[in-house]
Amino acid sequence: MANKTSLKLRPLADRVIVEPLEEEEKTASGLFLPETAKDKPQQGLIVAAGPGRWDEKGEKRVEMDVSAHDKVVFAKYSGTEIKLDDKKYLIMSEKDILAVLEN
Repeated sequence: MANKTSLKLRPLADRVIVEPLEEEEKTASGLFLPETAKDKPQQGLIVAAGPGRWDEKGEKRVEMDVSAHDKVVFAKYSGTEIKLDDKKYLIMSEKDILAVLEN
């Protein structure tokens, strides 16, 4: 089932739209990191999820294991980065998501 968001973007099949969560700009000792020294984010918040992929026979949808509002960990260089309304998002396949962070 597709999730509604304020985005004018709807992911298809088993894709999700993730808002990356930026790393801390300051080290534990209080030093500020320049943009070039930061690692690429590997955590994010799913803002929209597609309806799921079709099974091998093309007869029914395979339900997604993730949904909107899940906080996830994903592969370091996965997804396609897009920018909407001055915000960065990643569009990625569900298979690029490694884990869901539980509260």
